[in-house]
Amino acid sequence: MLTSFSLDPSMVATIGGAFYPTGYSMVMFPDEATAASVGTELSTRLQDSEVFLLTPATIFSQITPTVSDADDPLPSAGTEGATVRAYTKLAKDGHHALLVKTPDEETAERMMEVVRRAPYSIAQRYRMLVIEDL
Repeated sequence: MLTSFSLDPSMVATIGGAFYPTGYSMVMFPDEATAASVGTELSTRLQDSEVFLLTPATIFSQITPTVSDADDPLPSAGTEGATVRAYTKLAKDGHHALLVKTPDEETAERMMEVVRRAPYSIAQRYRMLVIEDL
C-alpha cells in the first residue's frame, strides 16, 4: 500500500536543511499512473519497506522549500540542493515521485528491478554523505 508523504525532520540535512532522506531512494516518473503502478508493486515486493507517492504539489510544498537556505551562508559542498532543484524541474513538467525506504544495497537493487521496467526520469539513493545515481 502506498503511504501519503509528510516531510519528517530526519529527512533533511543537518547543515543547510536541504532534503536528504538517508536510507531512502527517490524515483521520479513522467506521470502519476506509472508512479502509482510501480509504487503498488514495490509495496507488495518490499513488504518491510515504506513506499510514499509524491505528487508535484507535494514536491513543491514540502521538498522544494528545503533548498531555500541550502547555500546560505556558503554554497553547499554537496549536491543535495542541485538534486532538489532537479526534482522541482521535473515536478513542473508533471512528474510524480516515489520515496522508497532502501536501507541497504540489496533492497535498492530489488527496487530497481521493478523500476527499470517502466520509464523513469531520475532515481537517486541517499546514503550517508553520498547521493547515488541508480
